[in-house]
Amino acid sequence: MMFHEIRFPANLSFGSVGGPERRTEIVTLTNGHEERNTPWAHSRRHYDAGLGLRSLDDIAALIAFFEGRGGQLHGFRWKDWADYKSCAPSRAPEFTDQQIGVGDGRLQQFQLCKAYASGPGRYFRPILKPVLGTVLLGVGGEPQREGLDFHVDPATGIISLTTAAGPGAEITAGFEFDVPVRFDTDRIAVSVASFQAGDMPQVPVIEVRP
Repeated sequence: MMFHEIRFPANLSFGSVGGPERRTEIVTLTNGHEERNTPWAHSRRHYDAGLGLRSLDDIAALIAFFEGRGGQLHGFRWKDWADYKSCAPSRAPEFTDQQIGVGDGRLQQFQLCKAYASGPGRYFRPILKPVLGTVLLGVGGEPQREGLDFHVDPATGIISLTTAAGPGAEITAGFEFDVPVRFDTDRIAVSVASFQAGDMPQVPVIEVRP
């Protein structure tokens, strides 16, 4: 996958609209009951970057970013202001936020993930694009030091421990993260007159999967 490790301007994504999409296949049986299934293990997020534009300078920045990515050709990072932390939006991340694994005395690599729980349902979302410098890690309830006790790959979200955690030791993490996305169009249509009248251009953005 051709991906540029660069974030879409966060001030432009702040006013965007978007969120997760699920794919559910529903079959209605002859007795009226339904069978529901999904071919997707993970949700996929969609956004509209056009709604965050507030000035002609913003449009210029958007077009420059669009051209730099070659339209749909190269993926990039996106800050989803509604969901970019390992914790609640009002809190700062802590190393105890998310459990990402359990030590066995041998394994040294763990994938960052975030759990979404509601009632009996629980979804574990792989975090592929952590924000460098924000990752906090704990092993067995003790905070670890980045660069000494562990390393983070910001392109994959994989944590590498310097020394394997002991059997049964919980590996926990707190972090900020971006969403890997690409433009979902090869064309941007902007009318200055319409924009000044309040008509925002549509600039669809869609999450990409590894």
